[in-house]
This record gives sequence, structure tokens and C-alpha cells, in this order.
Amino acid sequence: MSEGIPVVDVRSPAEHEKGCIPGSVNIALFSNSQRQDVGTVFKKAGNREAILRGLDHVGPSMAGLLRQAIELAGPGEKLLVHCWRGGMRSSSMAWLFSLAGIECYLLEGGYRAYRNHVLDSIGRLKNVIVLGGLTGSGKTDTLKVLADRGEQVIDLEGLANHRGSAFGAIGMPVQPSSEQFANLLYHQIAGLDPEKRVFIEDESHNIGSVFMPDVLYSIIRNSWLIALMSDADNRIPRLMKEYGVMPGESLVDSISRIRKRLGGQNADQAIKSIKTGHIEDAIRIVLAYYDKTYRFGLSKRDSNTVFELETDSRDENILADKVLELANKIRG
Repeated sequence: MSEGIPVVDVRSPAEHEKGCIPGSVNIALFSNSQRQDVGTVFKKAGNREAILRGLDHVGPSMAGLLRQAIELAGPGEKLLVHCWRGGMRSSSMAWLFSLAGIECYLLEGGYRAYRNHVLDSIGRLKNVIVLGGLTGSGKTDTLKVLADRGEQVIDLEGLANHRGSAFGAIGMPVQPSSEQFANLLYHQIAGLDPEKRVFIEDESHNIGSVFMPDVLYSIIRNSWLIALMSDADNRIPRLMKEYGVMPGESLVDSISRIRKRLGGQNADQAIKSIKTGHIEDAIRIVLAYYDKTYRFGLSKRDSNTVFELETDSRDENILADKVLELANKIRG
């Protein structure tokens, strides 16, 4: 969108942190408290007084703002500047930056227009095949193999920094906001060939604390689904490899959060198993709950769009072979 030109977000730090154009740099016209102050003056005394109050805040910091812009622009001496609506804040900062000879472009409609474009673009995603399956069936690793083989894959859990279960946050970076998740998703979709199929992992409406856009969830629920199905004995080694090395305290905390869903007796037994080093026993207890939940979710889908792939393989390359074979049949 910026054709290699650095993108400057002049909104407040809080606005930028909530959601921003990926790769943009925040050179804020106002701090969080200053923005609130100017807004209060605008409501009480009108636009002119708000402008004067804003100048009171910005005056002492103008040199610092300009130095940041000069450094960011570099030898190209060009910047794409935006605020929320493409109004006074971005125009004022573009004027300031231009004093140092920087050629500034304004994002028409600002971040608000960008967000509308993001959601509209996500809603146009097509040729989707959803890869689902029981917990521990190897969905994520299979998707990685598919990506290595040149298939188009959207890694929702990677974008959300979460594995999608009650245990999904353990050892993962801080999750982005739901708004920023959609922005990151859009930029991944923008790099895809719309005429080729796209594999996406089956997810619920939320991945940890991140809620995916309604348009994406609808696409996932109404697309072809390949579900990897295998018995617990086949899945437990993979889960032991992933979760057996994690701190026991973190596993106990995660089980405590789903205590009501597991049932008090099952939760207590699982916690006891973890504390005594019998992680596999705890996994079996939790799997019984997740398997029941997933099978119930499958029953709510259109059966004509669901293809269960029974497999006892733990090799992601073999799983990828079977998924591709089935996907080719689905697409005819």
C-alpha cells in the first residue's frame, strides 16, 4: 500500500497500540493524556480553543517530532502519514515534516478507511479448505508441511500467538488485540493468489483472548472441512512432546480455568496427576472433554461439507499426503 515508503501513525500511543498498520511507526502528535485534554476542550469550548490547547501541548515537542520523522524518512525523504480519519492531525504533522524537505503523502480516509478495507478484504477470501481434527491430531504441524510444499496456508494461531485451547497461552508471546489480529490477517491474505486454494486451521470464534472477525468465522464455518481423526493413544505422544515439558504450575493453572467444564472430580484428578508427575494421565482426562466438545461441534456443521480422515499416522508428511489427496478430490 505504501510502496516501500515508511508509514507514520500520528495518533496517540494508546490508539496505535490497540491497532495499527503493520510496520507503521508511531510518531504521536499528542500523548494519551494530551489527546484526552484536547478532546475535553473541544467538547466544552469548541474547535478554535481545542486547536490552541493542542498547540500549547505540541509547541515544545515539535523539534523532537521532526527529528524522528527525518530519521525515519532516511535518504528517500518520503513518508506516508495518517491519523484516524485523515484530518487535522495528519495534515498538521505532514506540514511539520515538509519543513525539513520530506515529501509527505496522506492516507485518504486515515486509519478508519484502512480498517474498512481490511474487513472487506477478509470477507472476500475464497477457495478455503479448513483443516480440523481432534486435539493432538497434528493439524498445526501438517499445515506447516503443506506450506513447505508450496500450498497457501494461513496460520491463525501463529497470528494470534495462541494454540487455541485452555493451555494455548503457555510459553507464547503476548497476544495482539483482536483489531490488530485482523490487520495482520489482512496483510497475509493480501499476499495470496486468490485463484488458488487456501488451507486454514479450524478454530472457534476466539483464539485465546483474540476474537476473529465475524466474516472470517463465517467463512471457516461454511467452507469444506477435513477433520483428522485418530484415537487417544495415537495422539498422546504428540501432546506429551508439546505439553509434557511445560511448567507444572502453568498446566495446573490452565486446568483450573476449565474446572467447571471438566467437572470438579476430573479437574482434581488431572491436577493431582500433574503434581505427581503423571502428565499422561492428566492429558487423557482433558482429552475426553475436548474430544466430546469437538465432536459436538462437528455435528453442528453441514455434513455435506465435512470429511473425516481416519488416520493412525504420527508422521506429518504422511498426514499432509492424505490431506492433499482428499483436498484434490473435494475440489475435483
